[in-house]
Amino acid sequence: MEKTPLSMRKYVAIFGPTNAGKSTLFNAMLGQDVSIVSEIEGTTTDPVIKAMELIPYGPIALVDTAGLGDTGDLGDKREKKTLDILSRCDIILFVRDVRFADAENFDFGKVPVINVYTKCDVADERTIEKLKIIDPNGVFIFDYTFEGLAELREKMVLVLQKIETQDETLIGDIVPSGGTVVLVIPIDSAAPKGRLILPQVQTIRDCLDHDIRAVSTTVKMLGDTLKSLEKTDLVVTDSQAFHEVAGLVPGEIPLTSFSMLLANQKGKISQLINGTDAIPKLLDGDKILMLEACTHSTTHDDIGKVKIPTLLQKKTGKKLEFIHFSGYDLPQKLDEYKLIIQCGGCMINKKTIQNRLELFEKKGIPVTNYGVVLAYLTGILDRAKKVFENKD
Repeated sequence: MEKTPLSMRKYVAIFGPTNAGKSTLFNAMLGQDVSIVSEIEGTTTDPVIKAMELIPYGPIALVDTAGLGDTGDLGDKREKKTLDILSRCDIILFVRDVRFADAENFDFGKVPVINVYTKCDVADERTIEKLKIIDPNGVFIFDYTFEGLAELREKMVLVLQKIETQDETLIGDIVPSGGTVVLVIPIDSAAPKGRLILPQVQTIRDCLDHDIRAVSTTVKMLGDTLKSLEKTDLVVTDSQAFHEVAGLVPGEIPLTSFSMLLANQKGKISQLINGTDAIPKLLDGDKILMLEACTHSTTHDDIGKVKIPTLLQKKTGKKLEFIHFSGYDLPQKLDEYKLIIQCGGCMINKKTIQNRLELFEKKGIPVTNYGVVLAYLTGILDRAKKVFENKD
């Protein structure tokens, strides 16, 4: 459970006014003192994210946030950091001091909310009974012992199970049980020494979970590997090796990329494929937003900063401007971009990707991702997208 990446966990965020007991609840849920607890308003500044196991559901990410309605020094900045967390949330625990709960409300949009009333041990019994009638689904906290938080944990599990998709597999709905997948893993300057990158590890694990045989090989050994196998149901490669691998894989064998598998699992693959329709329409000076989920040391042939911009300008014959953003941040003025290209997204959670795609769709901005755009630029998108037909 501790090794499950944050990007694969459901996010449960604790929101509420200042001094409502958010950090106390956060520490109690984790069983350790992570956030500083104080009567001084504005003690929590940046959101604090910790991995934990919620039994019997499984691994989640628990988030402590600064208070809503913060009027202290730097309050506006703290509140902005808090609201930014909304784009990642699968569930919100809205924490309120039971004595002042009637005066507090907040619109969290479509995100499921569990109301949590704190400081019940020092509140008037009539106040609590009145709130229980108004909010029969609320959770009332009298103490922060394991037993005192049992009802809250149970409600969290029920909500998570309700919103959980039937199967968040990368490959189990594409390749049948007992099938064979060949994973082509280039060993180049961008490959971390001594380990595989996260999408490759996730794909191998997903194959194991669905009784699919996973055969790993390099580009150099791909031809011999395919010849040694009786049947290959799918070949998956790194986006950067798309063109070379496509030339080695017979046309009757389906081919796609790790990045496209992630795009299909976390977002709306058809939207990303349709986003490539904007490429022939690009003009000199158009701005392209490149979104990286993580920060990493770049190399001379970095996929986001070098390879895609070079191929895109060569393909269009236009002089384009590329703007790079890392992590969870988005620029303020999205409307000035003619195309958005998202990385595979292995380091950010599904909710974030979905919210981004929904936002771009509302604004009418075409969006694609690294794997899809590289398949387009190397002329094999029609082949690479076949495995995802009728998936959305």
